[in-house]
Amino acid sequence: MRNNESKVALVTGASRGIGAAIAERLAKDGFTVVINYSGNVALAEELVQKIERCGGKALTAQADVSDPEAVRRMFDAAEAAFGGIDVLVNNAGIMQLSSIGDADDANFDRQVSVNLKGTFNTLREAAKRLRNGGRIINFSTSVVGLKLENYGVYAATKAAVETLTAIMSKEMRGRDITVNAVAPGPTATDLFLDGKSDELIARMAKMNPLERLGTPEDIAASVSFLAGPDGSWINGQVLRANGGMV
Repeated sequence: MRNNESKVALVTGASRGIGAAIAERLAKDGFTVVINYSGNVALAEELVQKIERCGGKALTAQADVSDPEAVRRMFDAAEAAFGGIDVLVNNAGIMQLSSIGDADDANFDRQVSVNLKGTFNTLREAAKRLRNGGRIINFSTSVVGLKLENYGVYAATKAAVETLTAIMSKEMRGRDITVNAVAPGPTATDLFLDGKSDELIARMAKMNPLERLGTPEDIAASVSFLAGPDGSWINGQVLRANGGMV
């Protein structure tokens, strides 16, 4: 692969949380970063300014990843601005917890549309448009291994993403493109912390042998490895970044 200074990384759901940490880390690594967001332009623009103050290069790209036409336009914009995309990080996702018995249709349909269809939409474009020698990094969850109550629909969407990851890694044969997934455990983000009691958060932090929650920077480091030259021999794998929880 060319050195990172000539490469472009598109990070979905990058305006906050793990996505923002990934965008910052990849910019630090030398990538030009396209920061996708769905609704909050202010946070996305603030992140661009932060990256640029540190000497990096970034721009925003609004798109709801569940909308295939919006995803096509986002790829078009990145290609128009920078000539192409080398790294796709499928970080955008939502989590709505409930038992399977209590999950309503809206709950199910929204998680499938963003977590599964959204990932499919970007993978379909990347399969045709990612530059040779590129990297695709999808996002799963360690709950696929833990199988915790109330995570059924969410974990099911991510299990499907893991299957897409393995199959696409084979379909990219001959183009020197790797396709992997990162599966975080409990990570201290708004997505994880919202709606949970302090007692539940503390209990989940103790579930892994390192006895703490992950940080967005922990997960960004895993993505950095897979996106960079040191990760070039890792392909079709799921990296469970969870402190040894499962």
